[in-house]
Amino acid sequence: MAFYVYILQCIDGTFYTGYTKNIEERIKQHQNGNGARYTKAHKPQKIAYVELHESRSKAMKREREIKKFTRQQKIDLINTQNSSHSEL
Repeated sequence: MAFYVYILQCIDGTFYTGYTKNIEERIKQHQNGNGARYTKAHKPQKIAYVELHESRSKAMKREREIKKFTRQQKIDLINTQNSSHSEL
């Protein structure tokens, strides 16, 4: 089963990192204020980054890694993914 690690950019410019097995449903939950306490106070603006993992444990491990990143490291990670997509 696939799991996703994602970063949301919130309206105030902050980032929220999470993991899920159903990315579409989880984003809807965040948008409706039912996702996480953080996104209730900091409304999500867009999905900034997504990674796919083959297991829940790998996704959880990666989520913990990303949550420890500095703001600049998260921006660099987001930019790396966005630049690779622009080449397609």
